[in-house]
Amino acid sequence: MAAGKPATMQAIGFEQPGAPDVLAIGEVAVPEPGPADVLIRVAYAGVNRPDCLQRAGAYPPPPGASPILGLEVAGEIVAVGADVPDTMLGQPVAALTPGGGYGEYCTAPWNHCLPVPAGMDMKTAAALPETLFTVWHNLFERGMARDGERVLVHGGTSGIGTMAILLGKAFGMEMIVTCGSETKCAAAREIGADLAINYREEDFVEAVKAHTGGEGVNVVLDMVSGDYVPRNLKCLAEDGRHVTIAVLGGAKAELNMAVVMMRRYCLTGSTLRPRSDAFKAALADEIAADAWPLFARGEIAPVMDKTFPLAEAAAAHARMEAGEHVGKIVLEVAGAS
Repeated sequence: MAAGKPATMQAIGFEQPGAPDVLAIGEVAVPEPGPADVLIRVAYAGVNRPDCLQRAGAYPPPPGASPILGLEVAGEIVAVGADVPDTMLGQPVAALTPGGGYGEYCTAPWNHCLPVPAGMDMKTAAALPETLFTVWHNLFERGMARDGERVLVHGGTSGIGTMAILLGKAFGMEMIVTCGSETKCAAAREIGADLAINYREEDFVEAVKAHTGGEGVNVVLDMVSGDYVPRNLKCLAEDGRHVTIAVLGGAKAELNMAVVMMRRYCLTGSTLRPRSDAFKAALADEIAADAWPLFARGEIAPVMDKTFPLAEAAAAHARMEAGEHVGKIVLEVAGAS
């Protein structure tokens, strides 16, 4: 069932992988929702590191996904597939998408959508799904973080880092983060971090040991990998969990596995985009029950950096890759044409 839609739309694309300036706005066909999909008229789309990697040719979309960038959107459902409840038509939602967010219309599986509550604006809603799904799964499910534990997060002022601080504090954890400047450390402390370490000025391993009285942290949420991994393990308490969510510093690490055995460490990690629709639907259900109410009630809100018009997606990518942002970068899509 549909509420009416045009045949074409404005969307961001690129002819060849490359730097941010390969991105350009153009006209493409409006996507057709599958039987279990909804079609969303996009108001805002979140910008995430995987978008930059895809644009650079390092992160191809999974089979069947839209080649258009964009893993999260907020907007109104204007059409539903045959297997979708008709009651969803016209609903404002925030959605985790397999791709396609950088366009005026985007499809998403209906059960990967979360309702935008009264009082939450679309810009805020669009900044939530990708980081919320990623942090919830990796920190709480894979990392098994719980009340009273200590957590170390690298990239403390990134979208992931700020979301981890907010959720960790909401659930009673001590949050330690690393950042690349004193300005960013101050921002992280303002968001709620108990300790923010300027990794350019201080050895984070020694800083963690000093702060914890040598006890270490229970969980490390790491997006750097590479030579950070053996240093991260030096920060872990016994029975600690190390969760890798990106490899910005390199995909390989050299480890002393005897230490892993003796201290009973658990090394894990994940990527969200290739996971099955059923997995993401189950994750959405858990988030809807346990985390979404915190945002709906206004108890916590995503940290917002800067908003760019859809046509200026290249500038948004350049800002992200320069590491200038604190929190989420979003694109204003509505009225792009």
